[in-house]
Amino acid sequence: MVVTQENVAVNGSRRLSPQEIANRLRDRIRAGELKAGDRLPTQAELAEEFGVERGTVRQALRALQDDGLLSNVSKGSPPRVAAPAPARSGPQPTMVGLAPRLAEAFAEPHVRVDVACLTAETLMLALGEPVRMIHEGRIRPEKIDVRIMLPSREINLAFPAQVDAGGEDDPIHERWLAQRNAQGHVLRHNLRALRHSHGIDVHVTFRALPFTPPVKLYLLNGSEALMAYYMLMRREEEVESGTMEMFDTLGAQSLLFSFDRRAGQRDAAFVEQSQKWFDALWETITTDLTLS
Repeated sequence: MVVTQENVAVNGSRRLSPQEIANRLRDRIRAGELKAGDRLPTQAELAEEFGVERGTVRQALRALQDDGLLSNVSKGSPPRVAAPAPARSGPQPTMVGLAPRLAEAFAEPHVRVDVACLTAETLMLALGEPVRMIHEGRIRPEKIDVRIMLPSREINLAFPAQVDAGGEDDPIHERWLAQRNAQGHVLRHNLRALRHSHGIDVHVTFRALPFTPPVKLYLLNGSEALMAYYMLMRREEEVESGTMEMFDTLGAQSLLFSFDRRAGQRDAAFVEQSQKWFDALWETITTDLTLS
């Protein structure tokens, strides 16, 4: 660490950085000295203990809150040690596991959902649950922002694809493109309809990826990442010209793994890096996607 003037106390000793204070408090929580529900000392008391300014303490507390270890950092009273994230069942098929996670995310005032996938089929179907809950008056978000990255129509997909592709006509690609566009239209319509029925500020945006995503990723409110691998298979399908052998995937049956910021440093890091990965793609190599 570079020692600057603001890191040096009046007596010449080095002041602790926010990260070092956060690490010391984190160790106390992990050691059980501070348990779930316990209040921390006030910021003034922590500043006196560690010999730093209150601003340094506030930065440390916010870092612990971002890791899911503290709650109510921004409130007037001292923060509490957060309860561990509730244990969830193991990975489930995407079609089964996604809907309840979306319903929980839509209970927040500002809903932010970022998705990278091959088609919007699973997302379109899973969104039926929170939309139904909104219509029933059980949840009422004020704003919904959904960003979706799908493969560009211009690329040669790795899957679904013919095993022995030849010639310009590719019925597999054309079928995928028709599904991508139709599902995107339905998803966007169902969400935008909430503007008129419930006055919710809804924004749905698509961008085109220049590659075939090997996984599907759902980022919910910046606090949870859900990921599933596309499991490939080789199968035959009847088309107009006869039987065609193809590489395909059953995305709705892929196991969905959940990473929650509240579950500890490892999950928090995965969520943070996944969001950075998504944002970087969105802002750089993706292009405008028009659903034809």
